[in-house]
Amino acid sequence: MHAKDILIDGYDRIREEVHAAVEGLGPDELAARPAAGANSIAWLVWHLTRVQDDHLADAFGLDQVWTAQDWEKRFGLDLPRRDTGYGHDAGQVAEVRVDDGGLLTGYHDAVHAQSLTALRALTAADLERVVDERWDPPVTLGVRLVSVLSDDLQHVGQAAYVRGLLQSAAA
Repeated sequence: MHAKDILIDGYDRIREEVHAAVEGLGPDELAARPAAGANSIAWLVWHLTRVQDDHLADAFGLDQVWTAQDWEKRFGLDLPRRDTGYGHDAGQVAEVRVDDGGLLTGYHDAVHAQSLTALRALTAADLERVVDERWDPPVTLGVRLVSVLSDDLQHVGQAAYVRGLLQSAAA
């Protein structure tokens, strides 16, 4: 198995878990927060997708799906255009609301499709390319891809946990 195949499998798993976390939930459940400072499922899925979109588009020299495919307009959030959710306070988290989970999964699926196209074209040499020199050592494409994969899996796990809390409270 090649490194790109492992990465593709990892990103496919994120997509599967995003769908599992969101499926069948209404707007109030998606916006529910288990505590005042906690994140909602809607925010977690939006944020992990925004990070994947932002970071992979930058690393591969692509346009972000968020703006290029008008997802920013479809969501209609009162946030800066390039916002990914990094550093959001409780009020900003609360602003990420959707009327339908299909909006979250639709945006994620569009980002996933662009990500897979980029990942399928990878060569071993591409993984060594430096994509961010602000760090010591500089960040390679391989490291960035694993970093986003790790971050996304953590956030979708948090979304699944919040879903579980909601379901156990309803039982």
